[in-house]
Amino acid sequence: MLHTLKAKALVLDWRKRQQTRAAVRLCIEEALDKLPPAYTPAVFQAKCEAVYQHVYDVYDGRTLIP
Repeated sequence: MLHTLKAKALVLDWRKRQQTRAAVRLCIEEALDKLPPAYTPAVFQAKCEAVYQHVYDVYDGRTLIP
């Protein structure tokens, strides 16, 4: 998933624009949706939010990610 995020959505200063934040969230949701269904819709959304929050906290967007 991180490779896909880096290729598609994690750009310099990605956290500053709503459109780029939404692209990151969508990429996470699409990646998790490809896994076999194991969660209720509410739990799935909670998992997506947890992953997004981790990415938001760790990849600040001030530098390009190698």
